[in-house]
Amino acid sequence: MIVLKELCKTYSSASGDVEALKDINLTIQDGEIFGIIGLSGAGKSTLVRCINLLERPTSGSVIIDGEDITTLPRPALLKMRRKISMIFQGFNLLEQRSVLRNVTFPLEIAGVGSQEAQEKALGLLKVVGLEEKAAAYPAQLSGGQKQRVAIARALASDPRYLLCDEATSALDPNTTRSILELLRQINQELGVTIIVITHEMKVIDQICDRVAVIDQSRIAEEGRVSDVFTNPKSQIARELILPQDRAALETSGGKKIRLIFDGLQSKEPIISRMTLDCQTPVNIMFADTKDFDGIVYGHMIIELPTDENQAAKVISWLKNSPVKWKEEA
Repeated sequence: MIVLKELCKTYSSASGDVEALKDINLTIQDGEIFGIIGLSGAGKSTLVRCINLLERPTSGSVIIDGEDITTLPRPALLKMRRKISMIFQGFNLLEQRSVLRNVTFPLEIAGVGSQEAQEKALGLLKVVGLEEKAAAYPAQLSGGQKQRVAIARALASDPRYLLCDEATSALDPNTTRSILELLRQINQELGVTIIVITHEMKVIDQICDRVAVIDQSRIAEEGRVSDVFTNPKSQIARELILPQDRAALETSGGKKIRLIFDGLQSKEPIISRMTLDCQTPVNIMFADTKDFDGIVYGHMIIELPTDENQAAKVISWLKNSPVKWKEEA
């Protein structure tokens, strides 16, 4: 388990101090996929680099498996870091080494024998679906293949934790999907706890169990992905999760109502039933749904008629229904 307590990071510059992280408190449970999402410059990459002390916090604690690693002497810290691997947006492969030798590199550093290292590396390449590319070089690979090699290399030290810093940002949507599916497979089959840093909600909702939203160096919101998605409480979470519906809210016409589907009514014909019962048409302005572990969650924005009596019928119907809803400003 990873526990961050009152974590702060301040950088000094000629123009003054810059607070990159302010009083971060997070607990990441063993075996989960935990997402950290935020806009560029919010502090998310600094946060993930503080977890393995690539960036040393100005203050606060990083407690891993019950031990505050900020207090460890260097030999003990290096040993602890073997539990924590990291993959990056830019892959960071060694161009002069073959795929196989990229994966064996951390094993060589750890003093593992050549034969044992090669056998383990080939096994990991099989896990990521690149066994046939063992003799190839990074320049001969696609972006998705390079990231798979980076993942295999990260797994070479048998880590308990895998940090992913914008690991799919340089990839196309189809490749991103396949890499995220691979990470989910690794989590389920190897039991590796995964921390995903991203600015894209589609990455979070595809594989993460819980998410923290970081804004201006602080945690603005934290919770289960389905809860944050269906009911974002902070302004930054609403901007990240619901950016595409702003045009729907800004149109002229009747009142706008947001319907929130929390997995219970997602398969019910809510709109059909409402319009038939009220004998009132509504205009669907926006809809978006996500699947979390087989349960559908989502939002829909409808526009009510400008006629006050018809609009009142719909409002009354909603008040007496199990549907979660709210009027949008």
